[in-house]
Amino acid sequence: MPEPRTDPRGPSDPPGSAEPSRPAEPSGRSAATETSVADLRVLAHPLRLRLLSLLTGQAYSAAEAARVLDQSQANVSYHLRRLHAAGLVDAVAEVAVRGGTAKRYRHDPDSGERVGRGTPQGVDAYLALAGALGEELRRRTAQRDTEVRGEMTDAEVWLEPQVWARVRESAKELSEDLHRHALPPGTDGAVRVSATMVLFAMKGEASQGESSTREANQGETEGG
Repeated sequence: MPEPRTDPRGPSDPPGSAEPSRPAEPSGRSAATETSVADLRVLAHPLRLRLLSLLTGQAYSAAEAARVLDQSQANVSYHLRRLHAAGLVDAVAEVAVRGGTAKRYRHDPDSGERVGRGTPQGVDAYLALAGALGEELRRRTAQRDTEVRGEMTDAEVWLEPQVWARVRESAKELSEDLHRHALPPGTDGAVRVSATMVLFAMKGEASQGESSTREANQGETEGG
């Protein structure tokens, strides 16, 4: 994988390519923390999520990816540069174009585990990523084939530590299976699928509303 490197926006960057706005950070923040948060935030853009999915099944140049995703080449090129700088895509081949060559990029799914590691992440970075995931899920849902059965689950539950560890491991195996068997878009006989899965531990304290409900239920039990 290429080493992460900075790739600041320049005058040629297309409109609409800016990073999601972020809340003001506390003063005195270390450079290492800032780099780590930037690494995580590189995922917080719907088009970058689409690019990573596209480049899992097949290598594409910026021009080729732009045609598939119905985007401008300038916009795709900008986002590819950001993904490459973060180490999420590799330049794996070159294709001849008029007057020269263009790089083709491929996504290594294992690289995602390294993004944002090394220093703790602020919740704002995860909120930015959640917003991008939500936007991408709405886009995909609008194209859902309702005649083909899917699966859905949603939960905010309390689990024993060993159960939580087992669930995380199962989710990791499912993710690896999805990426390992990804085919080029439009492959004959293949099923186009959407998969969005976010598992994380929450703070142990219950919210005020949950505490009030629990206390009321406890009082009814003791009184009855």
